[in-house]
Amino acid sequence: MTRDGYCPAHKPKDRQQRSEEAQSWRWMYRTREWLDDLRPTQLLREPFCRECARRGIRTLATDVDHIEDHKGDWVVFTDRNNLQSLCHACHSRKTARELWQSRAKKSR
Repeated sequence: MTRDGYCPAHKPKDRQQRSEEAQSWRWMYRTREWLDDLRPTQLLREPFCRECARRGIRTLATDVDHIEDHKGDWVVFTDRNNLQSLCHACHSRKTARELWQSRAKKSR
């Protein structure tokens, strides 16, 4: 803990630092379809983390993940078959892995 709440190593990323691409589709997560239907329905349908379950661990899911990155495509974003429930730790690991893979592709 610091006077500002976070030390520099753990300070949350400034939302303005997101890529232009990511900023262009963030609005989707504020829609009624996501907030009132897709997200809560997925967590009710699959209340435990899918990744933890593969390892024989039963962990309550907190995050709804798009299996295939939607990249702003509304049809992919709203496809219920493209959603999975994950705990926050598994979702963060998956997101970091995908970001690393994306950056590795771009640097080739």
